Amino acid sequence: MSDPRKFEKSSKALSDLTPEQYRVTQENGTEMPFSGEYNDNKADGIYVDVVTGEPLFASFDKFDSGSGWPSFTRPIMDGHVVEHSDDSVGMRRVEVRSKHGDSHLGHVFPDGPRHTYADGPQEPTGMRYCINSASLKFVAVEDLEEDGYGEFVALFETDKEKAQ
Repeated sequence: MSDPRKFEKSSKALSDLTPEQYRVTQENGTEMPFSGEYNDNKADGIYVDVVTGEPLFASFDKFDSGSGWPSFTRPIMDGHVVEHSDDSVGMRRVEVRSKHGDSHLGHVFPDGPRHTYADGPQEPTGMRYCINSASLKFVAVEDLEEDGYGEFVALFETDKEKAQ
């Protein structure tokens, strides 16, 4: 799935952020565990960069890692999440950022689910994308079309719905 839209960081988008969203996305912050809006979100939809709107993760790749942050097994699209080495806290981690907005999202670890069945179109990857809620905006399935993400609707259709 390719995405021809342009996702850009703008001064308007930055001025619309809450202080916590700005601290996390622009100053490489981390929200307190279990405090984020999306940690316990179980609704179907996609998560996009709060700054640019670029699609990042899908609810069917989300799992409860017990870490206190929303966790995903993979990004929804190749190329919208970039990885960087991070030695900032005295240990090597892999930071994840949005490609177009350069928003700090969180970190990725190789301790995610491996041998379980996923609700989505693919099996788990063994990765845990540990993401700050403050860096995300959730778009519910029923709002995908209206909010400009109609190409993702088919990912949430069941086999029965597809056959009709």
